[in-house]
Amino acid sequence: MTITTSAPPSAPGTNGLARSAHPKRKRGFREIWWIYVFLLPTLLGYGAYTIYPLLASWWYALLDWPGFAVSGQFVGLENFERLLTDVQFWNAFGKSLLFLVIAVPVRVGLALLLALWLNSKRTPFSGFFRTLFFLPVVTTGAIIGVVFTLLLDANGPISLGLVWAGFTESPTNLVANAGTSLYAGIAVWVWKWLGITMIYWLAALQTIPQDVHEAAMLDGANGRKEFWHVTLPLLVPFLVIITLIDTVSALNVFDLMQTLTAGGPAFSSEVIEIFIYRTAFAATVPELGYASAAAVLFGLLTVVLAVAQGVGVRWARARMGGGS
Repeated sequence: MTITTSAPPSAPGTNGLARSAHPKRKRGFREIWWIYVFLLPTLLGYGAYTIYPLLASWWYALLDWPGFAVSGQFVGLENFERLLTDVQFWNAFGKSLLFLVIAVPVRVGLALLLALWLNSKRTPFSGFFRTLFFLPVVTTGAIIGVVFTLLLDANGPISLGLVWAGFTESPTNLVANAGTSLYAGIAVWVWKWLGITMIYWLAALQTIPQDVHEAAMLDGANGRKEFWHVTLPLLVPFLVIITLIDTVSALNVFDLMQTLTAGGPAFSSEVIEIFIYRTAFAATVPELGYASAAAVLFGLLTVVLAVAQGVGVRWARARMGGGS
């Protein structure tokens, strides 16, 4: 008796679909190949100026390399061990955290107050004021830093105005004083980016249906009660998203702080980014490997905040979806 074997029959039409799909994909690529040609310069630039430096910094962090030699000496995790005992690194780390803890709540809170004011139908010229508050956002941070070094000088209008208002006894250069330089940078940073956070809040306020406000007014709620018991609870998911976005933004203040205070005086306003720049390029003997190690740790902190932002956005979307 002869036994013959054969492959199990495939589902009806499966082979035909597989054979027909492959030529279609080939024809589709032949029709749109020119799109990839236009994308190629962007991909090359992104790879050369973003991906490669990112990967290279991890390798440089393991080297003792001043940047002048062709290659550095491999030292493993020695740079990271030095950072753990480097007083100036932890000073910069602390200044960055202090900047973040003060600047973000002030920026988010002031922007919310502005958005509530500009979102009111009783506010005249609201479009003009929205544009006015948004203008600093489109101005380069380095230019704002240079301008405010003049405005915050001892003979500048801000310092003289504080004396006139009775806040200080004598004119003081606010960016050259160790006790005020960081706080001056925080104030300028909040002023510059206040407009974009205001736009976020205005967009959030537009999502609240008008009939919700009308129902609260019919129930006898005044403006304060309506805000605390109706508006604010509906804004909580947006508060999470906006706070996390502003937190990540507060870690990227190099251009503004470098031109405004350059980390001084006496490292009183030196944030992590300025520490990295000074160690890599401005020191008498540059230490590119050591600066790369600091940049890696700073990058890990940013990644942690980015992950927290992603979790927060998911939670906020779930809240908004559940409440709709």
